[in-house]
Amino acid sequence: MWSVVSSGGLPPRERFEWFSDLLSREVIPTALSTPRPADFEAEAAVLELGDVRVARFAFSSLRSRRTPALIRQGDPEQYQLGLIRAGTATFSQHRNDCGVAAGDLVFWDTSRPSDAEIPAHARSMELLMLQLPRHVLPLGENHADRLLARRIPADRGTTAVLAGFLRSLEAHAAQCASRRELERLGSIAVDLLAAGLAQHLDVEERLPAEVRRQALLRRVHAFVDDHLGDPDLTPAVIAAGHSISVRTLHQLFRGTGETVHARIRRRRLERCRADLGRADLHGRPIAAIAARWGFSGPAVFSRSFREAYGMSPTEFRAPRTRERGPE
Repeated sequence: MWSVVSSGGLPPRERFEWFSDLLSREVIPTALSTPRPADFEAEAAVLELGDVRVARFAFSSLRSRRTPALIRQGDPEQYQLGLIRAGTATFSQHRNDCGVAAGDLVFWDTSRPSDAEIPAHARSMELLMLQLPRHVLPLGENHADRLLARRIPADRGTTAVLAGFLRSLEAHAAQCASRRELERLGSIAVDLLAAGLAQHLDVEERLPAEVRRQALLRRVHAFVDDHLGDPDLTPAVIAAGHSISVRTLHQLFRGTGETVHARIRRRRLERCRADLGRADLHGRPIAAIAARWGFSGPAVFSRSFREAYGMSPTEFRAPRTRERGPE
């Protein structure tokens, strides 16, 4: 479960000092300054995923400087990755400088001096941060160093899958009941990070084979979800979209518990089921919902839905329509 803290209950004059202390204790010792201490606001939340942690931050404009003295004071020896959700910022580390905005990723090392600033005109910043021990990243330090304080676009390839996975963690990971589930999510996050960085550097061959396989599988899953509405979505289309053979695609799914066709059908059914439960779509014909998510016809959809959920789409929707009552 997310552990959430906020400056909202504190007197305005104490909020910035509270946040400075929080970062130094829970993340890394850092020297913070802000242009408007009287107006400062912040919220933070963390979710533990075994050796990995995901943190969510929202805070007013500030500057963060991590000096050699502060590194000697405390260093968790981590790599940290930020997904910018809102606002803009500049980062400097290891002779690299970059500017980032919403949708970008930025990567840094707690063991090196750094400088980050959210300018006054930006007013606030929202980001998701992935924190992981340096030794768990299966990518050589010389490669990782090349991406410190570099803007990493998250709109294509494995980095897009990584960003989507981080957003899913934010939305759904707290619902996981067991420690093992959370640790597994942490392992997936590390594999996707390694694959995303390696792809960005064009050194994917340096990664362990299993890391490459898992990252490719996640990319395929994302591709399927993005194309569910296409009735012509087939293994051949998916394979072509990832420059692999159909045979390789089927091999990729071995051990996952479902075939490529089963994955497509299950995800389509889940999207249809969700739409059938939406109040704002209760007037839309069931056939239209089925077509929206790529089913070839009402009969095929109805049969597949009954096999999956033990009732017809009409039976599933009926009690929900009655609960809403007449418009």
